[in-house]
Amino acid sequence: MIGVELRKLALRPRVWVSVLLLCLLPAIVAVFLATADFAPPPGQGGAFLSAVVSDGSLYPAAALALVLPLFLPIAVAVVAGDSVAGEASGGTLRYLLARPAGRTRLLTAKLVALAVYVTAAIAIVVLTSLVIGILLFGTGGEVGAGGQAAQAVTLSGTSLSSSSLALRLLGAVAYIVLSMLGFAAITMFLSTLADSALGAALGGLAVLITSSVLETLDAAAPVKPYLPTHYWLSWLDFFRDPVLWHNIDHGLLLQAGYIVVFFGAAWANFATKDVTS
Repeated sequence: MIGVELRKLALRPRVWVSVLLLCLLPAIVAVFLATADFAPPPGQGGAFLSAVVSDGSLYPAAALALVLPLFLPIAVAVVAGDSVAGEASGGTLRYLLARPAGRTRLLTAKLVALAVYVTAAIAIVVLTSLVIGILLFGTGGEVGAGGQAAQAVTLSGTSLSSSSLALRLLGAVAYIVLSMLGFAAITMFLSTLADSALGAALGGLAVLITSSVLETLDAAAPVKPYLPTHYWLSWLDFFRDPVLWHNIDHGLLLQAGYIVVFFGAAWANFATKDVTS
C-alpha cells in the first residue's frame, strides 16, 4: 500500500509544481546575488547570504533558510491536507476502505508517503541549490590571491572543511524533515476531519500563522516552547562552533511529540469515522 501511495504522489502534477516552486525561489535569489556581485552585509538578509558570494557550497544552507519559514510549510500543508480529505472529495475513499488492508494501514501508508515527499523535496532543494551555488559563486576550496584556499565558515566565524560542512548540512536536513513531519501530522489530522483538501490545508496554514504570530508576543511567553514553529530555525545551530545542541534537542522532542499525538488523533478519528463520501 505504501508503494501505491508513493505512485499516486509521483503522478500528481501539483506535487512536482510545489517542488519546482521550492527550487525556484533560491535560484532567483542566487541569480540576483550573482548579477549584483555583492551580498547583504553580515547580519542583514537571510542566513548565509553574506557568505555565499565567496563560497557557493554554502548556498544549500542559504536556500533552506529561504524556503523554511513559509514556502516549505505551505507545500507540506497542501500535500498533507490532500492525504485523506482529497480522497473523500474525489469519491475514492470508500473504495480504498473496501479493501481488506484496513484503515490503520492506509493512514500509516499516507504518513510514510508524506515523509518521503518532505525528504525528497528538501533533498532536491539542497542538490539544486548546491549546483546553482557552485556554478554562480564557485567553491571555498578555490585558491585566492594570497595563495591560500578559502573555506566555508560557520555562523560563529570559524572555518569548516568540506566534510564537516556536509555533515552539518545532513544534520540540518534531518532536523528540518522531522520539523515538517510534525506540522504534516497536524494537517493530516485536520484532513481526517474535513471532506475538503483545501479546507484541511487552510486549517494547517491557520495553525502555522497562529503559531508565528504568538511567537512575536511577549504575553505568549509561557506557551512559546510548545508552539510547532518555535524551534524550526534551530537547525541553524548546526552551523555554529561548537554546535548548540540545547534547542536542537528540544526541537526534536517537541516535533516527535506532535507526530505521536496528532497521528494518534488522526488514527483515532479515522478508525471510527463513518465514511460516506
